[in-house]
Amino acid sequence: MDTILDYFEFSDFFTDKSEAFSGNEIAIRALNETHFLIFEKENEQFNLYVSRYVHKKDVGKNKPEILELVVKNYKKSLPEHRIALRKYIE
Repeated sequence: MDTILDYFEFSDFFTDKSEAFSGNEIAIRALNETHFLIFEKENEQFNLYVSRYVHKKDVGKNKPEILELVVKNYKKSLPEHRIALRKYIE
């Protein structure tokens, strides 16, 4: 998973304090000033979300305005999961 996070320039994981991700660790990648991709580390699985925040500094501190689950239990070996991620980045 580290390869995916590095390749797509996600942040390091940090603890969510907003309760939107139940206190799990998250890593983010900005799509623009208000929209972000978020990987949530939930036990041993990763969930991918697209979200909207007022400011980047709100991510992990305040609940998002919009939060949509893109892929539950992301597996880099599955083409449909890689396609879902690339859809937002490319």
